[in-house]
Amino acid sequence: MTGRPPRDDRGGVVLGIILIAIGGLFLVDRVVGIDLASAGWPLFIIVPGVLLFAWGLTTDGREGAGLAVGGGITTVVGLILAVQNATGLWATWAYAWALVGPGGTGIGLIGYGLAHRDQGLVANGLRSLGTGLALFVAFGLFFEGVIGLSGTPFLTSDLAPVALIGLGVVILLLGLFRGRRAPA
Repeated sequence: MTGRPPRDDRGGVVLGIILIAIGGLFLVDRVVGIDLASAGWPLFIIVPGVLLFAWGLTTDGREGAGLAVGGGITTVVGLILAVQNATGLWATWAYAWALVGPGGTGIGLIGYGLAHRDQGLVANGLRSLGTGLALFVAFGLFFEGVIGLSGTPFLTSDLAPVALIGLGVVILLLGLFRGRRAPA
């Protein structure tokens, strides 16, 4: 007999862990006096997301991959909300969504692929994560640099031409080095 609970009992175990974690957060709130309602409320999204991700990593098959992806997405949403709560920059949802959909999905696929030694899932996860990051940067440059969603558009500064040239050089070099790879 292995140390793992039977497959049918895993849902109860995970639900129990989630309830213990949430109860622990409420206990910390009461004992230490930290106001989770105003500052730490994103933890109520991050903690279940991390637990869902971990549950997915320990579950085999499509079910595990789905749980890992769901956990990755939920955790990323919580982290974005934590940053927005700390900075007050709620309008960044205009482009932060790219970190959630493709980015969170990529994190879930990478984690599951690494845990189960599936290089195909890792490769797909890296592509998805890369797509999310590229969309986040592109839309962030537009919304913050051109429109000035959170303040003065930074592309109107004296540093903007230098930043654009630097970004162009990086993209050009990446394109050149990808073209020189030997075919497999």
